[in-house]
Amino acid sequence: MNDTIASPPIKKWLMEAALDGASDLHLVADYPPIRREHGELVPVSDECLSAAQVHAALREICVESAFQQFEQHRNLDFALEEPGQHPDDPKQRYRVNLFYSGESPGACIRVIPATIPDLEWSGFPRTLADRITELRNGLVVFSGMTGSGKTTSMAMMIQQLARGSGRRIVTIEDPIEYRFPNSKKSVITQRELGRDVDTFADGLKHAMRQDPDIILVGEIRDQATARMALSAAETGHLVLTTLHTRDAKGAITRLVDLFPTHNHSETCSMLAIGLRLVVCQHLLPSATPGEKRELALEVMLNTNPIAAAIRLGRIDSLDNAILTGRKDGMRPLDDSIKNLYREAKIDRETAERFISDKSLL
Repeated sequence: MNDTIASPPIKKWLMEAALDGASDLHLVADYPPIRREHGELVPVSDECLSAAQVHAALREICVESAFQQFEQHRNLDFALEEPGQHPDDPKQRYRVNLFYSGESPGACIRVIPATIPDLEWSGFPRTLADRITELRNGLVVFSGMTGSGKTTSMAMMIQQLARGSGRRIVTIEDPIEYRFPNSKKSVITQRELGRDVDTFADGLKHAMRQDPDIILVGEIRDQATARMALSAAETGHLVLTTLHTRDAKGAITRLVDLFPTHNHSETCSMLAIGLRLVVCQHLLPSATPGEKRELALEVMLNTNPIAAAIRLGRIDSLDNAILTGRKDGMRPLDDSIKNLYREAKIDRETAERFISDKSLL
């Protein structure tokens, strides 16, 4: 790469993305810089970037030692902080993923809101938030596809928990996204993979020795992390985490499949005991152009029928258990989509694309 190439105005693009409410900035060779705005990809300019320009831009936002690591391993994740628009503004944070495609570098940069959103703005039901924050122990899973707001929902729950009775909260993140302010009642420490701990499993192991009431695990990716999270949930801690799945049932399947087949029965038993609920999130395009996307939820509570189905490995029956569990506070995704449509928050085309039974509309 030619290091003498002038860097494109990446910091200007990042600040504008934050100010305009974009969620991501994409830098890929032979494409113009592109932002994701309310779910849609929007070019920032008409001019395509060369591989050398992308390389120069990424070097500008990455410290030299980390950039050398990126060029060696061809992937890098880190959090970036930039000054706000005005001197008194809080620093603007970004989650950065650098990658190589062939011989060309690229980046996807997620804009992290400067402050943790409130429940009303996000559309997260207060009754559900209260249910989660009143839990004393167990495992709470936020599932959904990439970019569905899982991290934001967990941050809102942690903020609400910290404002309540005094709690000792430990987070293990990759990288740290939201910075939690100091609380008058609670003590929060945030630990980052690659800087403070090597893996989520290591972070969980050490967190157990730090007198925690609540542990946030950025994501469960492997068997070791899953086992530690379930053990912590069983021994009196409240554990919040995320999984990449399309529905609540898929979260159970994903957790079980992290273990060898001969351990599936034991894992199902642990889940039946330790799981408290699964919240599966989807962000749907708003009926109003230019407005933020609308939150649709599927909620599965670990009631007796759900626990029995998990314990016996009857995962396929969970969808029906959610349908029959409305009176207990469960919410099928179709109900959430139907309500958003009836409230004119999403249009019919969007509703039909995501709902499983169009006759409900």
